[in-house]
Amino acid sequence: MTDRRWPARLDRAVEHLRGADPVLGDLIDSVGDLGPRGGRRGLSPDDHYGALVRAIIGQQLSAKVAAVMNARLLERYDGRPPTPAEVLAEDAEELRAAIGLSRAKVSFLRSLAEHVQDGSLELGRMGALPDEDVIAELVAVKGIGEWTAHMFLIFHLERPDVLPVGDLGIRAAIRDAYRLEDLPGPSEMESIAAPWRPHRSTAARFLWRSLDNEPA
Repeated sequence: MTDRRWPARLDRAVEHLRGADPVLGDLIDSVGDLGPRGGRRGLSPDDHYGALVRAIIGQQLSAKVAAVMNARLLERYDGRPPTPAEVLAEDAEELRAAIGLSRAKVSFLRSLAEHVQDGSLELGRMGALPDEDVIAELVAVKGIGEWTAHMFLIFHLERPDVLPVGDLGIRAAIRDAYRLEDLPGPSEMESIAAPWRPHRSTAARFLWRSLDNEPA
């Protein structure tokens, strides 16, 4: 369910970003309204496992292709994400063929399921952890890197101040908006984004939208 507070939060974030950074303000004007918040796209706020399954499937895919593969996965499990036990009970090759996944992604889904099932990843406490701790917990799972952890923070936990420094789209959008010669690295991005705090997640959404490539 989309957070009904989002429009007010978005208005406050945009007001802050416009005042804090004229370059970003011009970009916001060129992009226009972000439109309705996509939120968790049908997932319960507490379905952290389902969100991570979807995030793994969507890695390095366009939004359109990721949506097709996620739809196939849901269809296979009667319209819901599979449980960890169901993933581990599946024949890996059969699951790969049915959904169209790479063997690597199937291994990532199995690693996530194993970590959840054995208790080494306690998803129930994700919502109470600081951003840095959420990232540290998630990247211990094979196939979940910092980028996927950042997407989980921004789009599922709806954390307001995340800067996805490893995202190629964000790097390209910053390069273009600030007329840099090369793609910025993490330290340069952090410096440019310092005035955006505590609304860097909203800034990221405008940057993605400026290139029309908001993550799936």
